[in-house]
Amino acid sequence: MANGKRGPEPGSPRAKHGGEAVREKYGSEFYAKIGKKGGDTVKEKRGPQFYAEIGKKGGESTKRQQGSAFYSRIGRKGGERGRSTKGKE
Repeated sequence: MANGKRGPEPGSPRAKHGGEAVREKYGSEFYAKIGKKGGDTVKEKRGPQFYAEIGKKGGESTKRQQGSAFYSRIGRKGGERGRSTKGKE
């Protein structure tokens, strides 16, 4: 418990085992439910603009690390995927 919190060190085998036990007990939908609840709480406290700000920061960081060409590549991949799935719905 080097991080000062209860429970196993995050990322440790014991922590992974605990997460798997929770998934078995409550199902994988549990994580979506608690994630949405947390997101709604953050939105209520900080406002929806908070998400726009952190998204912009993340995009700027990714651009610095990956370069502008990265967005061209992933855009092309997304476009190809979109074309290959059209009409299959």
